Amino acid sequence: MAKAPLELGSAELDVLKVLWDRGPRTVREVLDEMHDRGRRVAYTTVLTLLTRLEQKGAVASDKSEQAYVYRPKLTRERVTATRLRTLVQQLYDGAATPLVLQLMQSEKFSPEEIAQLQQLIDRLEPKD
Repeated sequence: MAKAPLELGSAELDVLKVLWDRGPRTVREVLDEMHDRGRRVAYTTVLTLLTRLEQKGAVASDKSEQAYVYRPKLTRERVTATRLRTLVQQLYDGAATPLVLQLMQSEKFSPEEIAQLQQLIDRLEPKD
């Protein structure tokens, strides 16, 4: 039986983003970074979110020091891929092309992003 995708709430994702961007952090350091990003939360809320993420297997903690240090166990890429697969399944019955086309039509892309997309398309095109 396939393992159910990991369900992460928006606040949990905010905490993970701090760990992805800044590396291993204590609760206080995560809290300070969240405040710097404009997200006002209490210390106990961050502690609860980190505890929940640890229970879900998304973060690990080093308890060898006085203040626990948390690090992500999941990469941003893995979480992104899982969430995209779920979105494609829910909205497009598993077909990714309509999602890609929707993004291409509705979003603005920089010249650098367009060049990256073109390189990907070139790699995907079958050779004669």
